[in-house]
Amino acid sequence: MKARESGMPEEGAWERFFQPQAAVDRLLAPVGGSPAHVVEFGCGYGTFTLPAARRAGGIVTALDIEADAVARVQARAREQGLGNVRVERRDFVAQGSGLEDGTQAHAMVYNLLHLEHPLDLLREAARVLAPRGRISVIHWRSDILTPRGPSLAIRPTPEQCAAWLVEAGFQAVQAVELEDICPYHFGLVAVR
Repeated sequence: MKARESGMPEEGAWERFFQPQAAVDRLLAPVGGSPAHVVEFGCGYGTFTLPAARRAGGIVTALDIEADAVARVQARAREQGLGNVRVERRDFVAQGSGLEDGTQAHAMVYNLLHLEHPLDLLREAARVLAPRGRISVIHWRSDILTPRGPSLAIRPTPEQCAAWLVEAGFQAVQAVELEDICPYHFGLVAVR
């Protein structure tokens, strides 16, 4: 099941909205070193997948519903010599991630919480995270006009996302400043 208003712009245009390596460096910076296994829900073009793979101490599982996205991320990972990326076409909203309970150190949920049922996704992320595992969230800001993204009416605020994280079982929710590297987005991290 695709997210509401989930159309992606052309890859080059999309990548200009972010400094992905800098964002991943801020969001995947757990105490004690690099995360082990990472799951990314909705990998798109691999904008954040590939920087995460360069940081991760384990496998980065990148999930997307679009076959073209899966093929593109697989090709980009091969081109960059990243052997720790596993890409899978999967409707994780309807079917879950397919990952075992408690096997991931970090879950990436970027530009997805405008889903109709965001708590279902956050609960799936919590399920696959190991105790003390972390989640990072990026989403389009709702307080400014942006060149892309879902309509302002369905964009969650940082406060809404933080409340959903708590309701899904996360704690220690913190805002992460992204304005200088992702000016149209906000970031949050939390612990399972």
